[in-house]
Amino acid sequence: MTKNELIIDDKKLDGLKSLGPIAVLMGGYASEREISLESGQAVYDSLLEMGFNVVKIDTASHAIASLQAIKPVFAFIALHGRGGEDGTIQAVLESLSIPYTGSAVLGSALAMDKVRTKNVWQGLSLPTPKYLRLTEHSDLLEVLDYLGGTAFVKPAEEGSSIGMSMASSAEELQQAYLSAASFGVNVLAEKLVVGPEYTVAILEGHILPSIQIKTTREFYNFEAKYNDDDTGFLVPSGLNDEDEIRLQSLARKAFDSLDCRHWGRVDFMQDHLTGDFYLLEVNTVPGLTSHSLVPMAAKAAGIDFNHLIKIIIDLSYGDDK
Repeated sequence: MTKNELIIDDKKLDGLKSLGPIAVLMGGYASEREISLESGQAVYDSLLEMGFNVVKIDTASHAIASLQAIKPVFAFIALHGRGGEDGTIQAVLESLSIPYTGSAVLGSALAMDKVRTKNVWQGLSLPTPKYLRLTEHSDLLEVLDYLGGTAFVKPAEEGSSIGMSMASSAEELQQAYLSAASFGVNVLAEKLVVGPEYTVAILEGHILPSIQIKTTREFYNFEAKYNDDDTGFLVPSGLNDEDEIRLQSLARKAFDSLDCRHWGRVDFMQDHLTGDFYLLEVNTVPGLTSHSLVPMAAKAAGIDFNHLIKIIIDLSYGDDK
């Protein structure tokens, strides 16, 4: 796909420039706050460079009052995690009749909750690793047996691999549960899939080239995502044409199944023995930092960062859904 295949309504965007300020919503109170501040600053700088009237709003305090005072004509959501990616800020914006980027309330809430996401996929027979909701009353040995001996434990409503760990014994599983539960959300235990990790970025009806992620760590955790300089990304991913088509088709189905819209990212693992792809999660507000994957995929498709931001706004502004 090339830049020209994603046609932007420049008249609409020029009109938006003259109507009033765009608010970039960033920061917030979730554990991904610092990443959100980076994403928001990148979006703000891009919009400023392109001549938009733009303001920054840190939603950590007095978000509603700020929105009411500023009266933005449009909001670009650069919030990651709870409060910004889970339908909360989307509901606030809808109550104030402010159009915004990305998925609406339902899609945001569903995609943020990894347990409910997997419930939907399981019901539609979409491939995802075996899983259980882990509680303080779970029989840890039974959980490990059901999941094949090794569990991947994660908070069900966090992103950026925060609070994630692996466990192969009851003692490790207990510690992994306590670590994930400390974030105050449901905890998901998932069967470990051994093999390469892939991600697919979606821009409405268009799907960008897949990326294969390579890390020297046990898995692609927070440090590998944002701090490690030796984390590798293959774009194109190295898949053959048949597998690339299969992966992109699965990404589209997974995205649509959760009522997501406009833009996002779908993450996968591929079993190194069978070659089968397994869905992990959907990100409805992916990162837009220097380490982020959607800008990387867009660049591989001939779309620079400013153009990517314009595409996201164009997809969202004026949408009646």
